[in-house]
Amino acid sequence: MYLTWLDSNSWLIEIADRKLLIDPWLVGPLVFGNFTWLFKGERRSPRSIPENIDGIILSQGLEDHAHPPTLEKLDKNIPVIGSPSAAQVAQKLGFINITPLNHGETHNIGEGLEIRAVPSSPMGPTTIENGYILRDLINQQSIYYEPHGYHSPTLQELGPVDVVITPTIDLVLPLIGPFIKGMASAVQVAKWLKPQVILPTAAGGDIEFSGLLLSILKAEGDAEQLTALLREHQLTTEVITPKPWERFELNLQGLATH
Repeated sequence: MYLTWLDSNSWLIEIADRKLLIDPWLVGPLVFGNFTWLFKGERRSPRSIPENIDGIILSQGLEDHAHPPTLEKLDKNIPVIGSPSAAQVAQKLGFINITPLNHGETHNIGEGLEIRAVPSSPMGPTTIENGYILRDLINQQSIYYEPHGYHSPTLQELGPVDVVITPTIDLVLPLIGPFIKGMASAVQVAKWLKPQVILPTAAGGDIEFSGLLLSILKAEGDAEQLTALLREHQLTTEVITPKPWERFELNLQGLATH
């Protein structure tokens, strides 16, 4: 299993002989609507779009997960698996092979890879977006991805999972509280899924952020604090912080080999 963190929530995962892009933001700025004064993310240096992609997995329909400028650049023949809202974005952008997944539904790529949608982040009063469990059915390896730290209790019936990709810090808005859940949520999902490894997501990476929202956000926690919390709960899960755009092999004995 090889993984490459592509900054923010974007990942390239190589599993079951397939190369998958998850929530790719690879070109252009990241903004919500046209509100650049509220929030804007920009890359410090340009990056090449990975080649020979076998599938695109989208957890949400918002721009930081289904990033229109990036999706416009990708081959529209690449299969897309997404939440219903993300599938609508992909359809509008011209993708021709789209599989919307509701919670609990699965989709197989070939005979070796199963993708299961699970409940994830609430978006508004009626929409709950997707997390995913990816299972290599041949090598018996698995990954759970959830980008906001909202982990459904239904996961207790789906473990164990080898690798969890989830936020490990809290991002807090004054008077509202965390909208990205980190440490306590990561400990909870580690109890449920018993992963060998947790990999942080949702951090910036090689990105510069600006805007009003950035000035009021407060980040709490780090990898060392999370490791300490895991040990307090008698969990042996290792926290590995990858470097942006550096491909590494994950040895599921608990060691990452670059």
